[in-house]
Amino acid sequence: MRYGTTTSACAAVIRRDLLLTWRRRGDALNPALFAIMVVVMFPLALGPEPNQLANISVGIVFVAVLLAGLLALDTLFRGDHEDGTLEQIVLSPHPLSLLLGSKILVHWLSTALPLIVISPALAEMLHLPRAVMPVLIVALTLATLLLSLLGAVCVALTIGMRRSGMLLALLVLPLYVPVLIFAAGACNAAQMGLPFLAPLLWLGAALALALVLAPLACSAALRISIT
Repeated sequence: MRYGTTTSACAAVIRRDLLLTWRRRGDALNPALFAIMVVVMFPLALGPEPNQLANISVGIVFVAVLLAGLLALDTLFRGDHEDGTLEQIVLSPHPLSLLLGSKILVHWLSTALPLIVISPALAEMLHLPRAVMPVLIVALTLATLLLSLLGAVCVALTIGMRRSGMLLALLVLPLYVPVLIFAAGACNAAQMGLPFLAPLLWLGAALALALVLAPLACSAALRISIT
């Protein structure tokens, strides 16, 4: 009975957040539009030389996705905190970590998934070899999931502060750098014909660890920030 009740609560959180995302679908597309603009500016600045763009294409795509995700990260709990919904979630009898995990999942679906969908087109604009596209998509999927979990912990720590955007960036960016290194390293290795599985396995191991620990840390941080 307890399991079913908790499952229903998580499903209700997911339905609510998806509905809110649909109503604000214009805002949800902002990270994807930002990433497109960032990628488009590089050929304009560096010139249309295919070899030059191909050599730096992986780094450009990952940096654009990272910055776009950082742009939308502050909205993860902000609206719920302002209207009091977050306090009701914290006071709920259901496991807070599972409810927050549901919110993080919806946030990833609404912000990171569109970036993953358009990433092949962005990479094609930069002349990335098509053989590297599957590795790029897998690396982006693992990296964005991991970044969403790590970012949620940082958002929970700063949720009670006003104008916490700069502080949030300072907390998040050092955590993002290792993820960026491993994800981009896998794609660069695939582009050069070298073994690329090891960086992806490291990302997968870090994601498995974050799936367990990040919601727990996020719930503890929210309890401290709100109370």
